[in-house]
Amino acid sequence: QVQLVESGGGLVQAGGSLRLSCGASGRTFSSYAMGWFRQAPGKEREFVAAITGSGTRTAYADSVKGRFAISRDNAKNTKYLQMNSLKPEDTAVYYCAAHARYSSDTYYTNAWQYDYWGQGTQVTVSS
Repeated sequence: QVQLVESGGGLVQAGGSLRLSCGASGRTFSSYAMGWFRQAPGKEREFVAAITGSGTRTAYADSVKGRFAISRDNAKNTKYLQMNSLKPEDTAVYYCAAHARYSSDTYYTNAWQYDYWGQGTQVTVSS
């Protein structure tokens, strides 16, 4: 059974910080590119951040650039999304995704490029 599980979501005031975690079970994801996506009510799922399997390259949506940071700890088979200076418009369900193939130093910014998804964790930012 291959599974990704997000955690760390919750309610936070605008300007605050939150760190999301994504743990993988059933398979080692140390060689896979990973990504974070989010979806707000009534809106399409959108790209947030991505990281290569090696962790040497990252990519961010313009809306979160400079505020969010993606990282990974391959020894723990876990990736993170550090969210700082949170805004009400960041409110959404956040999803962890894995490109379950070797990809060298490549990252992916489209949902269709990912093979496994977590169940999502709710992040609510109050004004």
